[in-house]
Amino acid sequence: VAIERILFLSLSTINSKKLIANVEEALKKGGIEAAKEVCRNTRGPIASIYYQGLDRYDQGLDSVEKAVVSYGSVQTGQMESGLSWIGLFIALSPMLGFMGTVVGMIDAFDAIQAAGDISPTLVAGGIKVALLTTLMGLIAAVILQLFYNYIIAKIDSLVNAMEDSSITLMDILTAYSKK
Repeated sequence: VAIERILFLSLSTINSKKLIANVEEALKKGGIEAAKEVCRNTRGPIASIYYQGLDRYDQGLDSVEKAVVSYGSVQTGQMESGLSWIGLFIALSPMLGFMGTVVGMIDAFDAIQAAGDISPTLVAGGIKVALLTTLMGLIAAVILQLFYNYIIAKIDSLVNAMEDSSITLMDILTAYSKK
């Protein structure tokens, strides 16, 4: 899930300034339909939001603004998809490791009970299992936490770019409507 999200978010990142310039150029040369075509041929959430706004231009700027806000929320939801699973695995990994610790300690005590004597070699295997499972659980949680924080930062960056670009689109269309 984490790697899929990183790939998805990486593919969602575009040069928004270039998109804005291309949309403005298309508006000047071919109008709304040309600008929509630029958005159709560009990947990512900003292009999708622009397309939705441009598609409703004939209904007025209020409709454009509503479409941009609504579709921005849809795009944000798509970017956040799967994050709850990563959070769940971050929480579960140490617990599973500690469960292994308990199992390892039970094995150690079973060995003591079966032998009727305490010997370091009897308990070493169970303690080793306990320590290894704890270690694996903690390593998994740390790695997933790093992925999670990276993904959250990437989403925040994309959402900020979407909001900034949406304001720019409204400014562009306001100027376009006055021509």
